[in-house]
Amino acid sequence: MKADTNEQALLKGLALNDSKAIETIYRDNFSMVQAFILQNNGSYDDARDIFQEAMIALYEKAQSESFVLTSQIKTYVYSICRRLWLKRLQQLGRYANRVDNLEETVPVEEDLEIHEKRNAEFAIMDRALNSLGEPCKSLLEGYYLKKMGMQELAAEFGYTNADNAKNQKYKCLMRLKKLFFSQYNIGD
Repeated sequence: MKADTNEQALLKGLALNDSKAIETIYRDNFSMVQAFILQNNGSYDDARDIFQEAMIALYEKAQSESFVLTSQIKTYVYSICRRLWLKRLQQLGRYANRVDNLEETVPVEEDLEIHEKRNAEFAIMDRALNSLGEPCKSLLEGYYLKKMGMQELAAEFGYTNADNAKNQKYKCLMRLKKLFFSQYNIGD
């Protein structure tokens, strides 16, 4: 699940230091973070500090080519702020729950690592698909994305029958797999 186009535009604006994008993200999210921190032993200044740290984290992520936001900006920012605030409360000794519970209730860092790895894999797959060439790219997109049947693919790509289309799809898939894993192993 990719974030919608408006949110993608906001992220791009944030990465480019566009003041309107930054103001929009601030306006849409700060009050939520402030309410959370005020309800949890914090002050307005604490909320500003935590929100600023979250904005820096989001800014750094937005500048990364491989970062793909898989939730709303609001959800992402709230998760970061919640995690940062609960850590700060724990450090100040004002958080009553044990550290174990903190890890269980807000596993944001682990989730971020999983999402970052998945985003990197999607980016590698996208590069592999784009370097695959035609007609393989269109054939695989037709089958997997457009859900076309073998008869339709045979007609669309000029194959004599569905079996030939199926054979070609298999060959294309093997080439894509080879391209993906050659790039994937380089990243390790």
